[in-house]
Amino acid sequence: MESLITRYRNVSILVAILFAQVLGLAVQVRRSPDQSSTRLIRVWAVGTVTPFEKVIVWAQSGTSNVWHNYFYLRGVRQENRDLKYELQRLRLRQVRLSEDAEQARRLQALLGFKEQFISKTLAAQVIGFSGSELSRAVYIDKGSSDGIESDMAVITADGVVGKVLRVYNSTSLVLLINDQTSGVGAVLAKSRLQGILRGTPSGEVMLEKILSDEQVEPGETVLTSGGDQIFPKGLPAGTVVSVSRGPDAFLNIRVHPAAGLGKLEEVLVITQAEEKVAVADQTAPARAADILARRLPSVPDKPANDAGQPDAAGTGLPAGTGGAVAAKPAGAAPKIPPSGGTAPRETKKAAAVKPAAQPGATQPETAPPENAPQ
Repeated sequence: MESLITRYRNVSILVAILFAQVLGLAVQVRRSPDQSSTRLIRVWAVGTVTPFEKVIVWAQSGTSNVWHNYFYLRGVRQENRDLKYELQRLRLRQVRLSEDAEQARRLQALLGFKEQFISKTLAAQVIGFSGSELSRAVYIDKGSSDGIESDMAVITADGVVGKVLRVYNSTSLVLLINDQTSGVGAVLAKSRLQGILRGTPSGEVMLEKILSDEQVEPGETVLTSGGDQIFPKGLPAGTVVSVSRGPDAFLNIRVHPAAGLGKLEEVLVITQAEEKVAVADQTAPARAADILARRLPSVPDKPANDAGQPDAAGTGLPAGTGGAVAAKPAGAAPKIPPSGGTAPRETKKAAAVKPAAQPGATQPETAPPENAPQ
């Protein structure tokens, strides 16, 4: 037996090690203070693999940092250049729009342009719908006791809804824009063509009074024009859905309303609309066109005819004399201009038209004054 172990010593040592490892798998070692058991093979595996994992993670993080700090920065530089170019373009556009806005304000002030603003609204709850298919209207819980009056505009946050048709003490009837008896002044936002929004018996909204030779594209926004004196200008009314040629000289333009007319719950009633006159900004620098306009010649105002000043006809007569010549007192001496001066224009004209004395004619004697010495 001894010779066998000696002869196969290496194999015996290997078997002993394997037996010890198998024995160690069955042994549980207390490794943590909370008395939780951990297998010995797990402790050895973690202690052996952890250094290699740390090296791999360090290499991966270093490679990622190199990628983000060098290779990825090449794309970032190009993106930065594009953003700078876009920023410069937007700044130029902002300057141009600011100049256009200043010019528009000056022109509006010059023309006395009036803008209508919503200054006061009243929130109301929809409490019912009309029971007829031919009439599309809703009832709201606000009436004359709340300051509601007929022909007041009703809107939502999305767009126009309609106008107040009838007013009662605590409720009001609102006629929707898709009713066939309604009418809203409208304008296309892009082409600036004006028409009238009307409802149809089927509940659709049509834009009328647009000539058939005009170009209207689907998807164009429809706004209120303010010409009906009910809805303020610029409120969204809908979007063009389809365009077709009608039997007459106008287009058939179907519009999708901006507000959900079939699912109304809360609305706003415009109880007061304020008109403001555009005023030019006095702090803005004057443009060359404005300076040139101030320097252009204009018709001066007619001066007042004061006493002793010539009138517009150049007669030298004061106003109110009726053409009568004032009597000159006898013996009055003519006015002599100061030395170095010239005679008045009237004196020169009188001397020029004075007739020459006829030969043989005697000059009339001038009567001496009453108080003159004899």
